[in-house]
Amino acid sequence: MKNLRTALILSLLAALPVLGVPVAQKAFATDPTPAVTARDVTASGRPAFTGAEGLTVQEAPPIPKDATDDRRRQRNYPEQPPVIPHQIVGYQLDLRANKCLTCHAREFTGDSQAPMISVTHFQDRDGQVLGAVSARRYFCLQCHVPQTDVQPRVPNSFRDVDSVIREKDAAAKGGE
Repeated sequence: MKNLRTALILSLLAALPVLGVPVAQKAFATDPTPAVTARDVTASGRPAFTGAEGLTVQEAPPIPKDATDDRRRQRNYPEQPPVIPHQIVGYQLDLRANKCLTCHAREFTGDSQAPMISVTHFQDRDGQVLGAVSARRYFCLQCHVPQTDVQPRVPNSFRDVDSVIREKDAAAKGGE
């Protein structure tokens, strides 16, 4: 009898959070759930719970394809990590395997004709040279990114360091 009573009490206690959710939602609700109107739904059929008048869900543009021409891109500033000029979809890059190293590791560059990873990837944080890639440089996608040929979504006024130097030199020569 005692075991039955204990089991009943435990099952009621376990059910309390589930039973209390609707009560808690009503007790702590500050804003009523917004009503979905025709204005809030686009062709996708998803409501836009924006809370602002006139805003609707906008479909995201398709993800651009990666550049796959294997052409090295010019870097915009010294020490910029090179971008990845080839497809990397499906590459395994985790604690067990690094697909990038099957071409870019020193011992495979002769066959693959890929550039060898920088010697800086063989240094630990204290500058000690290691025999293998440093653990802090193992996950390539922390710094290297695939290249796509798209226009920026937000206009910017970025200029590479060479153009800044040329403009400065031209202004100095013009001011003499």
